[in-house]
Amino acid sequence: MSEYLIRGANILGGGAGDIAIRDGRIVDPELLTAGGGAEVIDAEGLIALPGLVDMHTHLREPGKEDAETVLTGSQSAAAGGFTCVHAMANTAPVADTAGVVEQVHRLGREAGYTEVVPIGAVTIGLEGKQLAELGAMARSAARVRVFSDDGICVWDPLLMRRALEYVKTFDGVIAQHAQEPRLTEGAQMNEGVVSAELGLPGWPAVAEESIIARDVLLAEHVGSRLHICHVSTAGSVDIVRWAKSRGVQVTAEVTPHHLMLTDELVRTFDPVYKVNPPLRTDADVQALREALADGTIDVIGTDHAPHTAEHKCSEWTAAAMGMVGMETALPIVVEAMADHDFDHGDLARVMSQTPARITGASGHGSLEIGASANIVLIDPNAPHRIVPGEHATKGRNNPFAGLEVSTRITDTFFYGHRVLADGRLTTPHPAGASWTDQ
Repeated sequence: MSEYLIRGANILGGGAGDIAIRDGRIVDPELLTAGGGAEVIDAEGLIALPGLVDMHTHLREPGKEDAETVLTGSQSAAAGGFTCVHAMANTAPVADTAGVVEQVHRLGREAGYTEVVPIGAVTIGLEGKQLAELGAMARSAARVRVFSDDGICVWDPLLMRRALEYVKTFDGVIAQHAQEPRLTEGAQMNEGVVSAELGLPGWPAVAEESIIARDVLLAEHVGSRLHICHVSTAGSVDIVRWAKSRGVQVTAEVTPHHLMLTDELVRTFDPVYKVNPPLRTDADVQALREALADGTIDVIGTDHAPHTAEHKCSEWTAAAMGMVGMETALPIVVEAMADHDFDHGDLARVMSQTPARITGASGHGSLEIGASANIVLIDPNAPHRIVPGEHATKGRNNPFAGLEVSTRITDTFFYGHRVLADGRLTTPHPAGASWTDQ
């Protein structure tokens, strides 16, 4: 494998230094400068962060390859600085068996641009009736540790309790899509002033908050780990904060779009803004930013959800819900948190270190000597406009098209291989399906 000397990077925003890579790991720079055979990368003015980790992506394969594949999703991840992504289970067939999660796991290894970790379904077929093969998926080659019916809430409290009890036996985590189904039947957007004026059925905040309240109590009762997907309301923040004060093992994520966009955009009737949970009010956005800054919300999850033009470019009520976001996540978070005390160390915490800890992604989240060389370099002074047509993902449903941002991802090192160089995708990891053995 190639050797690299990243010279003069601002490491975690804490001062300039050198990072050396050999045999897929970070080593003492003196080991390379003495030999003189490393490729030197001038990183002056760039920020070095540990490779980003996304707990919440939709890679669509198997079954929905017209929208995305594991390969195109992996390339999109690399372009966005992600060295590990967790693929949600709502594929076709659903990732509810050891066989399907192992297929996704294998496809990720063969793609070689990022580590793809399957998320297993909580219930068979995402139907909310019977627990899926949680133990078999945990014991499989994919070693699944996160389970979610994302897109559909595990609404049955007894089933949710049983799932929490089950994953506790192998230190797993249930990631809940908090949406009370009876309160959101036919919902098209956030319930509020805008929905009333537009005449669209509303998705009330209490539909999210009531499930979170129930589930943190269940997690406390069982003594198990709970993760709340895409928190979107100020009330949800309050409940998570209260649960943490009681010592409940709960973590929460927020998406870049919920940090940046409000339901006022629905007035355009542009279906690119249709998402689940829906865009909320400005008051909710401000509460989410504060919660991310103070640690109540633990991580950024992109909820990258590519759709074909057929399913997205239609009238509002017929359009699919979801937005793409891996390639723009970090720049958008920087913009959203600009008015808060939120530095590059905080970026590393919420986009790399904490998600790696929650999911057990042991090869990620560190720039220490001896750690796996999963690294991203960013240029904090590179103003540019977001152009979805230039992205690696198949999805073009990016709500930030045309927005000018200040930060650009320049380089991504995946287990020591430079999969993104000067903003351009290169080759996959040369070790192929066995790169994690390096």
